[in-house]
Amino acid sequence: MKPAANRAAVQHIQADHGYSERRACRVIQFNRCSARRSPSEDRDLLLRTRMLELAEDRRRFGSPRLHALLRREGLVQNHKRTERIYQEENLSLRTRKRVKRPSHARIVQAGPDGPDEQWAMGFVSDSLMGGRRIRILTIADLWDRSIPALEVDMSLPGARVVRVLEKLRLQGRLPQRIKVDNGPEFSGKALDAWAFEHGIQIEFTRPGKPTDNGHIESFNGKFRDECLNQNVFLSLHDARRTVEAWRQDYNQRRPHSSLGWLAPEEFRAKNITCNPLGTTNLRVVYAVG
Repeated sequence: MKPAANRAAVQHIQADHGYSERRACRVIQFNRCSARRSPSEDRDLLLRTRMLELAEDRRRFGSPRLHALLRREGLVQNHKRTERIYQEENLSLRTRKRVKRPSHARIVQAGPDGPDEQWAMGFVSDSLMGGRRIRILTIADLWDRSIPALEVDMSLPGARVVRVLEKLRLQGRLPQRIKVDNGPEFSGKALDAWAFEHGIQIEFTRPGKPTDNGHIESFNGKFRDECLNQNVFLSLHDARRTVEAWRQDYNQRRPHSSLGWLAPEEFRAKNITCNPLGTTNLRVVYAVG
């Protein structure tokens, strides 16, 4: 046992059995000097307190992501110190058991080489507190893993998807190609006409193969785990406000392991520069596939 536990045992024996300190220490074979020594000051108190605050605020963040946030604040450098305190505070998360799948040949898909080169879109469903269902259109840039938009509504047909993409186009965000599944919102005439008008290639996944669009499926899982499952939506307006706040935090502050523990906007700012003429050039390109 640790010294703190031994001191507590000595005090318990003295209180319950009326033993002297000498006899209580002899029973558990504990040094009397150690029993009398006052516990030293916790040198990790500031780090421990801040970690607990972050873990309460971001309940689905594990040790590596918490370490990235603490290191960003200058409180820690070595990950082993973070992991030790993480274990001492019993902050470990429950992880899902992975289903063992048969071995098969893996095909590495070519990733984008720059911003707004390839996007991915999908849908996530949830419900309001009153039980009414809502849908969320998720859009991700596969280069810097940023989320240009998260559209929340009761119904999101193809025309509504086009409206969201047109709004992003007017804001200066226009992809070269978009990867989607074969749902009616994506395979209908509305998205096809809009993509043809602006010269955008629509890439459909194979039927029954959601892994063809693995990036958006992975993001949808994080989105549900860190946002939808952690909040109760009182109304549609409340859902839109909460989801948008989470999107801003995801783009600006949430560290991403595939980006060297940078947030998407930090990665974009670090790897894109503007020349004096105002045009944008890539400075460093990550192989994010």
